[in-house]
Amino acid sequence: MKITALLVFKCNNSNTESSTEMDPIILANASDVSQFGYFQKNGVKEFIVFFGRTVAKRTSPTQRQSIQHEEYKVHSYNQNGLCAVGFMDDHYPVRSAFSVLNKVLDEYQKIFGDTWSNSQADATEPWQFLNDSLTKFQDPAEADKLLKIERGLDETKIILHKTIDSVLERGEKLDSLVEKSSDLSAASQLFYKQAKKTNQCCTVL
Repeated sequence: MKITALLVFKCNNSNTESSTEMDPIILANASDVSQFGYFQKNGVKEFIVFFGRTVAKRTSPTQRQSIQHEEYKVHSYNQNGLCAVGFMDDHYPVRSAFSVLNKVLDEYQKIFGDTWSNSQADATEPWQFLNDSLTKFQDPAEADKLLKIERGLDETKIILHKTIDSVLERGEKLDSLVEKSSDLSAASQLFYKQAKKTNQCCTVL
């Protein structure tokens, strides 16, 4: 069981047509890609940001959802515009995963208040609490301790998706999003195309 990444995003809550084009802004980002090869690590980090932003954008306020992607799950929780996203392997318990996301969002608001609502660009400075959480909660037992003090985490309200495609809006294609994404370098986009041809698409995640 492993957590590969934790991210916090500012999402736009408005439902106007123009705002749906706005991508979520990264407020904090922590990842552990030590299990990947030296030449894979940068590409993996780029895909984490790409998938994280894609999922956060499509997670409505108050919504919790989990997306299956091969041997991984991407979990997201949007607290009225402040959204946490976690990349865990398939063996990490869903309930434990959302306990971690709850803790991350609570701690972020405790430390930063509502200042995140004014953010206009991706944050580049590390948030130590997120880095520490990435290490501490590798063991789901640590996350389970949070359950004892939490209330209202109802697993039946978590939306489960079997593929990333089921999260996308009608007419959207993952290939097109990859091609247009500014989060992915030309090398990562080329890797995606080559991996897809050999049925190994996005195995980095």
